[in-house]
Amino acid sequence: MRRGARSVREESAQGEEDTGEGAKALRCLVTGASGYVGGRLVPELLAAGHEVVCLARTPAKLRDHPWAADVTVVRGDVTDAVSVGAALRGMDVAYYLVHALGSGRDFEETDRRAARTFAEQAAEAGLRRIVYLGGLTPAGVPESELSPHLRSRAEVGRVLLDAPVPAAVLRAAVVIGSGSASFEMLRYLTERLPAMVTPRWVHTPIQPIAVRDVLRYLVGCARLPAELNRTFDIGGPQVCTYREMMQRYAAVAGLRRRLIVPVPLLTPGLSSHWVGLVTPVPSSIARPLAESLRHEVVCQERDIERYLPSPPGTPVSFDRSVELALQRVQEANVATRWSSASVPGAPSDPLPTDPDWAGGSLYTDEREQLVDASSEALWQVIESIGGENGWYSLPLAWAVRGQLDRLVGGVGLRRGRRDSERLRVGDSLDFWRVEEIERGRLLRLRAEMRLPGLAWLELRSVPDARGRTVYQQRAVFHPRGLAGQAYWWGVSPFHGVVFGGMARNIAREAEKREAAAG
Repeated sequence: MRRGARSVREESAQGEEDTGEGAKALRCLVTGASGYVGGRLVPELLAAGHEVVCLARTPAKLRDHPWAADVTVVRGDVTDAVSVGAALRGMDVAYYLVHALGSGRDFEETDRRAARTFAEQAAEAGLRRIVYLGGLTPAGVPESELSPHLRSRAEVGRVLLDAPVPAAVLRAAVVIGSGSASFEMLRYLTERLPAMVTPRWVHTPIQPIAVRDVLRYLVGCARLPAELNRTFDIGGPQVCTYREMMQRYAAVAGLRRRLIVPVPLLTPGLSSHWVGLVTPVPSSIARPLAESLRHEVVCQERDIERYLPSPPGTPVSFDRSVELALQRVQEANVATRWSSASVPGAPSDPLPTDPDWAGGSLYTDEREQLVDASSEALWQVIESIGGENGWYSLPLAWAVRGQLDRLVGGVGLRRGRRDSERLRVGDSLDFWRVEEIERGRLLRLRAEMRLPGLAWLELRSVPDARGRTVYQQRAVFHPRGLAGQAYWWGVSPFHGVVFGGMARNIAREAEKREAAAG
């Protein structure tokens, strides 16, 4: 394992913080490394001198991260005792950063079972400490009145604290950082709506925290006193309402003061749909965020400062955290996004190779186009597809499909891209997910839109027998039941226009770029 890797930091402090220079490096297991916080924690642990092992259901998702060569990735699932036990052997500290929100009606039971499995295997492996990031719960509110999201987070924390291995359970409210769901929700609501009618939870006191402070606390927890087993509330230096957060965001972003009129009629369910219509955050994710803001979420203690004193300039103020996040967005330097983790309930099946896979037919739409440009120019177009760059055919049709997807609870097109030019395995791309990249040759996308079946889209740049550049495009659909069959035959008449136009326009764009390059 290589050491001294340069940390890929986001909203990070200038220079190195004191992490106990000269102390023995710890072996740290990170679960949820493909997610928003986990993907940022790994390079911070490396920068602190620790060895890192990542547990992932799909190791390929971590392949293209800048730190991938400096960690060990093992395949496993937190609900599988065998794989968890194998991954925990020899570890000193484990970071538990996973949850099953949205995986079904029984997600609370899944969370409970996974936490128990992890705690039992950690004890058997002789682990020194578990570190868990949960949600800040309101003081004095019965757990039965909490949202299922917060209730499950709280229960997972209790399961880990009741286990034999000492645990540090950090509880945070709204995390502000480029790409976080909370920041994206705040950003788009404020930027797109100079005047808005809002739910009454915009008056609820909140204690937001910068993502860099979350990471600092997480890294520091690895060296807490051996027997310490408790929760810690973590938050930024200010308490404010969501309304104040929007006004302060507008001031930092150079926007006019927003007109905000709260009304009592918007329930968490209705307000999540409102958020889903205005922001890239789908209602399935917006709802638990909105529900968590119904009650006051403010730190009841700051005991963590006794063990992990904040260096000068930290915790970061709300205004500064917004400024840092906007800077990263403008520089297109967003390390991870809220959509880094797979969409709850989205299919994860790999592209089948057997025509009779799963006992049914695979429908395909295949296109091929000769391109009067180099394979490099064609690949640039392929890798930059989607997001603000569009899909090179009938923008209105794609927009309508995206809106229909959001109306039925899907992610729609507004997730966009993490980076405008480069993709990596696991990236979200509008309502697709990058399943495979063979740089310069193949881009395979798996659909995460709501469909009566499974779908993939492959884009290739290949040379023919005469050395010319050929663009190949293949859409694959595996229908589920009669509804899937009806869906395919219902949309297939439009494939000539949508997919045919896409192939032609991608080829033309590559030729245009080649000509512009001289």
